[in-house]
Amino acid sequence: MARVKGGPASHQRKKRVREQAEGYVGSRRATFVHAKQTVIRAGVYAFRDRKVRKRDFRSLWIVRINAAVRAAGMSYSQFMKGLKTAGVELDRKILADLAVNEPKAFSKIIVKAKEGLAKAA
Repeated sequence: MARVKGGPASHQRKKRVREQAEGYVGSRRATFVHAKQTVIRAGVYAFRDRKVRKRDFRSLWIVRINAAVRAAGMSYSQFMKGLKTAGVELDRKILADLAVNEPKAFSKIIVKAKEGLAKAA
């Protein structure tokens, strides 16, 4: 009986991995074994960093909000508590965008937060 080597299927599998390894340097692109290991590792990083990106953006938004709120004489935590008690339901992404691009509108939100803090006290 003849030996079965996989033929077209294994050729397609290797071709797919080599296409994913396009742009890598040296044997990471040329040699199938190294390319496969590198592609798997790249997939692991991509999966992990999709979650990390969300964390990084949230911390960036918090830093921007904090900087804008400190200029008005409040802390970030006081500001967020004031917004919650005032019933303002804007997320950090929108608040950070307003703080950077629309300072007048953000100052009105700070006033609402101060009113909420006064109500809570």
